[in-house]
Amino acid sequence: MLTKIGEVIESGSDRFVAECYELHSPPPLGSLLRTTDGQVEIYGVVCNASTESIDPGRRPLARGREESEEGNIYRQHPQLSRLLRTTFDTLVIGHGQGDDLHHYLPPRPPRVHSFVYLCEGDEVRRFTRSLDFLAILLGARGGSVDEVVSACLRRAAGAHDDERAFLVRVGKELAVLLGGELNRLNAILRRIKL
Repeated sequence: MLTKIGEVIESGSDRFVAECYELHSPPPLGSLLRTTDGQVEIYGVVCNASTESIDPGRRPLARGREESEEGNIYRQHPQLSRLLRTTFDTLVIGHGQGDDLHHYLPPRPPRVHSFVYLCEGDEVRRFTRSLDFLAILLGARGGSVDEVVSACLRRAAGAHDDERAFLVRVGKELAVLLGGELNRLNAILRRIKL
């Protein structure tokens, strides 16, 4: 059973933003997701999440001074769940159609309002059999790329029958891709516990 978690609200060739159906419930950092451009399945990795006001000019106000539990804030102010939204940013790392998977950018970005699904178990294992997606992920722009890479690899390892063998293979691939960046390589390897 596929877990539908949100909808694409901004789309680009190398990344997309989706809004969660449930407030405060983004997929975990590094999760593999799937959406579509209408013809091919597009795969991406969660690289950021945030909860903010639906009105960009209005910031949420603190409301819990007199409350003993955070949940009471939402019970006392039920409108908050309609005035806030949780979104997540996703780096596109591949695409596929049927049994064919490609670990490079798709020809078109996902469509706005395409559903976003959380990949689990078999689908994660199938996509991460090839490590070709690592080059795209490592080359992404942004300050936390190595954290995203590490989180993605930890999550992917959990989908493989032999986690240790998968991580050893990952370590070898990272050593090739980051051969001239020893500090970066060591930092990622420490984060994936290799």
